[in-house]
Amino acid sequence: MNALASVVSDDTGPYRPSDSEPFMNERQQAYFKKKLMDWKDEILRESKGTVVNLKAETENHPDLVDRASSESDRALELRTRDRQRKLISKIDDALRRIEDGSYGYCEDTGEPISLGRLEARPTATLSVEAQERHERRERVHRDD
Repeated sequence: MNALASVVSDDTGPYRPSDSEPFMNERQQAYFKKKLMDWKDEILRESKGTVVNLKAETENHPDLVDRASSESDRALELRTRDRQRKLISKIDDALRRIEDGSYGYCEDTGEPISLGRLEARPTATLSVEAQERHERRERVHRDD
């Protein structure tokens, strides 16, 4: 078992961050780093499959409906991959924040982001409250 894996599991089973321990201690950082790296690896594996599928589907469909359906599927797949490319960038940013010690802290307030929020959205940079304020401001400016 490598060092990172030993930090995120032990004799009692898989490790889960807890509010009863110091925030963003070494074990929590290792947990979120592994979670982010696994997520990134999964996205990269899926994107390799997409490239293979897109190359395989270069056939010319004589039927217009089949061709339209194929083009629609291809466009949807490319949009999905574009969103995932942007997500990889956010994952890389989160991994950098782990390295520099700023991971888990709200960019607006400097306060800790709840472990529940980080568990659900490991790339989060704002606490729930700061995110809500941000979204309210966005709505107000959008309505202008």
